[in-house]
Amino acid sequence: MDDDAAFIEQCRAAVERRLAELTPDRAEHPRRLAEAARYALLSPGKRFRPMLTLLAAREFGAEPPMALDAACAFEMVHAASLILDDLPCMDNANLRRGRNTTHREFDEATAILASVGLLNRAYGVLAEDEGLTPALKTELSRRLSEAVGFHGLVAGQAMDLEDRGRDRSPADLELLNHRKTGVLMVAAAQAGALIAGASEEAVRGVGEFARCLGLAFQIHDDILDVAGGADLGKDLGKDAGMATVVSVLGLDGARAALEGHLEAARAGLAGAGVGKGLLAPYVLALFEARKAAA
Repeated sequence: MDDDAAFIEQCRAAVERRLAELTPDRAEHPRRLAEAARYALLSPGKRFRPMLTLLAAREFGAEPPMALDAACAFEMVHAASLILDDLPCMDNANLRRGRNTTHREFDEATAILASVGLLNRAYGVLAEDEGLTPALKTELSRRLSEAVGFHGLVAGQAMDLEDRGRDRSPADLELLNHRKTGVLMVAAAQAGALIAGASEEAVRGVGEFARCLGLAFQIHDDILDVAGGADLGKDLGKDAGMATVVSVLGLDGARAALEGHLEAARAGLAGAGVGKGLLAPYVLALFEARKAAA
């Protein structure tokens, strides 16, 4: 394993350890609630969002420990959002990351409460981070709130649920996919840059990189939902009858759009004069491996 690969594995391992430390203690909280929160948060995953934070921080000279708790806060929000997305009243999913969804493993009420608990814990983790200045804590919390709320994940899920059978334009789908997926990636990547004291231009460039990646990830999920491929650990065929990039542009058009977003992601970093560290190579290599496995 080369030095870069070893560093990335060290970062992932640090995230896993810290998440386990930050999850509710089953001895101090209602046991079933704590177990559900741990089940959702610690289930096997790529930890893509916290890795965005850590690698973006390193891109501008901050070592991973400085950004570790913030990175974990973004993973908590992601886990909370997946619990809600999977509920019967939302996407009605049975599988997530190769296991039962949280509401199937426990029950709907416990799953909802675990989601709310994880979401609130994320803000607490930011507030308690002694390595961040008060001003930076406020800014990161503001950005996280924006990513979660009425312009972010919540809005994206509401848009997705509205009249799922209706036609949507490519522009409508791009906005939907950004809010469903991209907003949290943008906030996570920009958090790392902000923690490292990056310039406004660099923060914008990192954000554009993550925005385009989010769009690419969502299109790839749409492709896999139709075309199948590797065992993704979640339900397939859930998009039947819904407007997606695949249904609007066709498989070939969707693949072309995906590649366009990946190229735009690279340009987003280069245009801001960044991208010489591990952030772009790690993310793009991960994405290429994900495509190859399909």
